[in-house]
Amino acid sequence: MNTEGSNPHRVPVLVGCGVLEKELRFLIHKNRLALETDFLTPALHVDFGALKSELTEALASRKDQKRLVCYGACHPQMDRLLSEAQAIRFNGQNCLSMLLGEARYEEELAKGTYFLLESWAQDWDRIIAKTLGTNPEWVQEIFRAECTRMLALTTPCSGDFTAFAQKAAAQAGLPLEWEAVGLDHLEAALLSGWVRLGERVP
Repeated sequence: MNTEGSNPHRVPVLVGCGVLEKELRFLIHKNRLALETDFLTPALHVDFGALKSELTEALASRKDQKRLVCYGACHPQMDRLLSEAQAIRFNGQNCLSMLLGEARYEEELAKGTYFLLESWAQDWDRIIAKTLGTNPEWVQEIFRAECTRMLALTTPCSGDFTAFAQKAAAQAGLPLEWEAVGLDHLEAALLSGWVRLGERVP
């Protein structure tokens, strides 16, 4: 990695989507990584302008540090933005593939699975209004045309978001199922990025 401009006396920083904040904080502590964090607003992928603005600002404010970015291909210019900032991105298309692994993620997508994470469920109304509008019949029509079920994913760090998930599934017109997932894939992505920064795993 080209670390020109970074301060070798400052620890690296992880800049990431807030959707996995609890999980990443847990893994950073578990692995004893000397890594600062800067988590952005969850679900910015529904607003490319806001995502670019927040991410660019966060990277610029940390330009004297090596930067590890926990985002997938959530913006059409993501790779260019990170290349210009000389930042390293996690491997993975998005947070779901980082949690499930690419193979399982692609398998579920092919089945028509719509995934729901805790922060998305809690912010459901804003996300849906931003992407699909506020007409309930139209929202259900779109979901039923594209998806077969809603799969709520819980991690060891999740709180109880049952009521939020039930509301989301009802508004989408999809059956709700649950699955507990571990953090092995996310941990592997974190440690891989850490090594690519030029750091050593303790």
